[in-house]
Amino acid sequence: MTCQLNRQKSARLGVLVVISVVVSQFLSVGITKSHRLIDIGAKEVLAASAAGERQLREPSHQIITFVPLVRKLKPQVVQISSTEINRVQPSPLGDSDPFNEFWKRFFGNPDDPSGRPSLGSGFLIASDGFILTNNHVIEGAKKVIVKLPSDETEYPAKVIGTDPLLDIALIMIDAKDLPAASLGDSDQLQIGEWVIAIGNPFGLDSTVTAGIVSGKERRIGDSPFESFIQTDAKINPGNSGGPLINMRGEVVGINSVIFSETGENMGIGFAIPINMIKEILPELKAKGKVTRGWMGVFLQRVTRDIADFMGLDKSRGALVVEVAQDGPAEHAGIKLGDVIIEFNGKQIKDAEDLPLLIARTTPGDEAQVKLLRDKEELTIAVRIEKLKDEEVNIPARESDQLGLTVQKVTPEIAKSQGVKRAEGVIITSVEPGSAADEAGLEEDDIIIEVNRTIIHDVSEYKNALMAAQEGKRILFLVRRGENAMFLTLKP
Repeated sequence: MTCQLNRQKSARLGVLVVISVVVSQFLSVGITKSHRLIDIGAKEVLAASAAGERQLREPSHQIITFVPLVRKLKPQVVQISSTEINRVQPSPLGDSDPFNEFWKRFFGNPDDPSGRPSLGSGFLIASDGFILTNNHVIEGAKKVIVKLPSDETEYPAKVIGTDPLLDIALIMIDAKDLPAASLGDSDQLQIGEWVIAIGNPFGLDSTVTAGIVSGKERRIGDSPFESFIQTDAKINPGNSGGPLINMRGEVVGINSVIFSETGENMGIGFAIPINMIKEILPELKAKGKVTRGWMGVFLQRVTRDIADFMGLDKSRGALVVEVAQDGPAEHAGIKLGDVIIEFNGKQIKDAEDLPLLIARTTPGDEAQVKLLRDKEELTIAVRIEKLKDEEVNIPARESDQLGLTVQKVTPEIAKSQGVKRAEGVIITSVEPGSAADEAGLEEDDIIIEVNRTIIHDVSEYKNALMAAQEGKRILFLVRRGENAMFLTLKP
């Protein structure tokens, strides 16, 4: 019995040993596999990390190229300070600038002749000391000082030329062998492309910010010469005049304006394209100012309604709403209501495209203007001229079905409205919520045409309305202040 029990114990012990060995082997295998998996994961992580570090060190890596670019470009960017400013308008857009309070806050009140200093930026474009900056950085200054970043040496600067319309200034310091910036091709910029801004915001020398091109051909004011590059690279007061640089180390724009409702950067900055500046540089250097072309037309955008009325396939071109008397366009035969669709072979997509093309044309040159007139295409040669620096109670009547009350324009009214001829009818009131109100017609607008029929008095105005087809839109040509515009109205 004892032997039998011993045998049973031995057998059980043997089974336990076998189970123990199997379990230990299983655990060993499991642990080994687990360790192996962990080891493989670590190696993969380490390998990826090493590859990443190598990639980050490579000059071809897009983001890290900021380092060598900045190292190369910082010596080309200078700080500009101007003093003894007397009644300077700090905004490049003038009194119509919606951000005037912002400009006054950081650049001083133009009506305050206290002479407080203004700080800005600029960059070297030639080894012999030529520097580009914004006109508003140095405008009205009696003394301009440039500080180089390399050794912080300060130099008095001479103003060589200015262009207030484009907000550009060319200045020069007496120094040699300076590092000059390379000027790129702003027309080749793509939305989403990386750019760098270097400048002296708030007096902090050689500050670098980076971002992308957020938009092109932006217009933020009333100037016909605007075509800004929009970027989210941080631009602050003091960055004005500094360069916007692409990833090849080329200057593609001059930082000029920021959009801000608080006085702080909101990620919307604007730079003047370098190609526009390269066009005027020779004149700035040689003459100190810029001569621009003038054709003598006032233009309006072609809306969808106007395009339909005139039989155009889509909203395109620039609608002529006024032709300057004795100007180049009048001499060439361009008429009120013509739609200009090409200028020297370049398509006009919007009315805002044309003034810039005209301005870029050398005075004396003949421009080929393609236009649509009465649904027919014509090409007219226009010789471009030089753009000059300057160019009684009425009894109320009953409101008509459009919601308008009008009266003939008398000589007294014409004089009070600043117009040369006593023609058309003037709107004395607009009924709120009426068709005229919704169309955008306003009190004191002078109606010159109705459905392309010239209006001389109230009788002709009424006849033109009666002749309009029932239910169809009516095309008005009106003068508002110094401007003329077409508006469509649906009865």
